[in-house]
Amino acid sequence: MTDYKFFHPTEVRYGDLDPQGHVNNAKYLTYFEQARIYYLIQLGLFNKDQSFMEVGVIIADIHITYHSTTHYGDPVKVGVRTTKIGNKSFTTEQCLMHAETGKIMASATVVLVTFDYEGLKPIRVPDDWKKKINEFEGL
Repeated sequence: MTDYKFFHPTEVRYGDLDPQGHVNNAKYLTYFEQARIYYLIQLGLFNKDQSFMEVGVIIADIHITYHSTTHYGDPVKVGVRTTKIGNKSFTTEQCLMHAETGKIMASATVVLVTFDYEGLKPIRVPDDWKKKINEFEGL
């Protein structure tokens, strides 16, 4: 999974654990979401001063594959990359990996729809978004 150009460091918190002592499966959604937001910021599609109502994306579909357990104290990072841009959506792949060994703990495919929150409807992926994503990812 070295073909990711963007990684966001993530801390496994004690409160993320389930009774079995590993990260609860639902927490991976939070890890992936946090990294996606920082990816959007990195690409210049969103900034920290904007309202979340202005992000302009909603999740239409998400699939997570769990490869191994993650434990408290594991040094982890989340990779994000865009693999496809459509008319009103784009697809990202993500992975949670051990920051030192590169071992993949979980991977995900996420379809994001560009969305007009005022009109409550999907909109075309803006051309400047396409350009920035293509330039960063080399699509």
